[in-house]
Amino acid sequence: MTTARPVALVTGASAGIGAAYARRLAAQGYDLLLVARRVGRLEELATELTSRHGVRAEPLPADLTSDADLKAVEDRIAREEHLEFLLNNAGFGASGRFYESPVEVQDAMHRLHVLATLRLSHAALRKMTARGKGAVVNVSSVAAFVCRPGSLSYYATKAWINCFTEGLYLELKQARSPVRVQALCPGYTVTEFHDVIGFDRKRVPASWWTPVEQVVDASLEGLKRGKLFVVPGWRYKFIVALLRLIPRPLLHATSEWGSG
Repeated sequence: MTTARPVALVTGASAGIGAAYARRLAAQGYDLLLVARRVGRLEELATELTSRHGVRAEPLPADLTSDADLKAVEDRIAREEHLEFLLNNAGFGASGRFYESPVEVQDAMHRLHVLATLRLSHAALRKMTARGKGAVVNVSSVAAFVCRPGSLSYYATKAWINCFTEGLYLELKQARSPVRVQALCPGYTVTEFHDVIGFDRKRVPASWWTPVEQVVDASLEGLKRGKLFVVPGWRYKFIVALLRLIPRPLLHATSEWGSG
């Protein structure tokens, strides 16, 4: 009798951190549920993972800002008896002042970063805590530790992810559950993310760009060690430590730097 493989669900799986994480989990023997909007890319990745690692990789095309699509993914989680890993990675950025940006963009970002993370985590943790095994990784950002003008909803939703994940960590610890949770907080990462929002990578020194594989390695190593917050790269670890020490009024004063 063969033992069923553990299953991992990855959102934002069509590129970047999501795709790199899916490849690493497949190499570790997980079957995959791959969630993203781009059907073609999902199917290509599923075929690659099945061919290379012999795992089952199921594409689940979904727009997680849609109530119906989000409910469909929740229902798929509810039916999956061997779910042991959830990566809440789907996300996007937008620039511009909050009150000058279309409210639909702000609404979609909160739906994706907050509501989708909340609902999928709830669905997954109900399964994982009952079985006494599993892990949830919520992809946050170094941006969660500071607030700046120009991308208000991004900073705010990433800060929410950190607080939410910390609360889950404390509840699971209180319940003496072995299920692990992590807030993964990368800095500038080599993915399509910044290309999509039109950010010129040359504005940031090359040494500050972290390879996506390094981000995934740091996350998985952090899970082994039971780390709640994982900040890949020594530069970003230093920045986060510094941000926690700088008085808020001073941080607010620096928000004017480079403006005008």
